[in-house]
Amino acid sequence: MTRIGLLSDTHCFIHPRLFTFFEKVDEIWHAGDFGDMATADKLAEFKPLRGVYGNIDGQSVRMIYPLHLRFMCEETDVWITHIGGYPGKYEQYVMPDIFMKPPALFISGHSHILKVIYDKKLNFLHVNPGAAGCKGPHKVCTAIRFIIDGKDIRELEIWEMERTKIVPEIF
Repeated sequence: MTRIGLLSDTHCFIHPRLFTFFEKVDEIWHAGDFGDMATADKLAEFKPLRGVYGNIDGQSVRMIYPLHLRFMCEETDVWITHIGGYPGKYEQYVMPDIFMKPPALFISGHSHILKVIYDKKLNFLHVNPGAAGCKGPHKVCTAIRFIIDGKDIRELEIWEMERTKIVPEIF
């Protein structure tokens, strides 16, 4: 059993309460747009980190984190990318692989909108954790934690905080 903390679109900002939310996870996965290496390093110092770079990430992040990350977690085939789309509207550059060899869990970020959708056509779970940072169009900051136990993905929990409440609390 592996406990996962999932976030995306931090854009150089990690709310201190996220560390409490991720306290009991085994790994943190980041679906792109760290913002800078300091943000990635802060997460990696806290828990083992897997991640991909996003469209706003500079060369320092891109040298360490790939565009796509596909791996096995327990018995679950996981694919993380930043701009991947969602069921029925996948991005062109992921479509060939997603249709030829679908993962069990497809994770993407970029939209700043939390989505958990089961793709019935391709038989896998799609998760977008929304945006944990303070930059972008979203009004609520979000992150997710869940458990992978063999082939089972379960106990998904959502952390959320209104963005207007985050900024005064920090600054």
